[in-house]
Amino acid sequence: MASCRQEIESGLLRVLLIDECHLLWGDAIGYVWARTDQEIAVPVVNEREKQTYYGALDYLDGTLLLKAYDAGNSDNTIDYLRYLLSQSPNQRLLLIWDGASYHRSHLIQEFLGEINQGLPEEQWKIHCIRFAPNCPEQNPIEDIWLQAKTWVRRFCALIPSFSHLKWMFEWFIRNTTFDFMSLQMYGVFSKIKY
Repeated sequence: MASCRQEIESGLLRVLLIDECHLLWGDAIGYVWARTDQEIAVPVVNEREKQTYYGALDYLDGTLLLKAYDAGNSDNTIDYLRYLLSQSPNQRLLLIWDGASYHRSHLIQEFLGEINQGLPEEQWKIHCIRFAPNCPEQNPIEDIWLQAKTWVRRFCALIPSFSHLKWMFEWFIRNTTFDFMSLQMYGVFSKIKY
């Protein structure tokens, strides 16, 4: 990224760290308090209420572009990439994400080929870089998902339904600016570090 510093700081190149999060109704009700000398039986129910979120953390300003989907797959990934393009007019995108199978699928490759068709690599509208395999600590958005899930768990006794849980999760994400130490491993030219 250091070689792209001028483009990043001028706003011509937007760096987004991307990941998906799967919020389950059971996530909010995962804690039990009891005496340590007594065994507790906790019924486990196969909760099917879930929500998948795609999130892109803007490296420069710490905001998160969040969008809900029914699952993580190639079609939803393409829709999300279109959303990111619409949120970044007149900017090229440098996406840094993990190696999920649907990030590497034939459909994604075709989409990127269409978007970047005929352009030299340094002018691609979307350029993708993968994190190292099995290294979630490289992606600062993992810290955001954890922080948001921890926040909703604090209110688990007050959350009457899964729709309320989703609302609280989304509210937290949209009303928080994130600045984690893990962001600094990619350089020190973010606006929030001035």
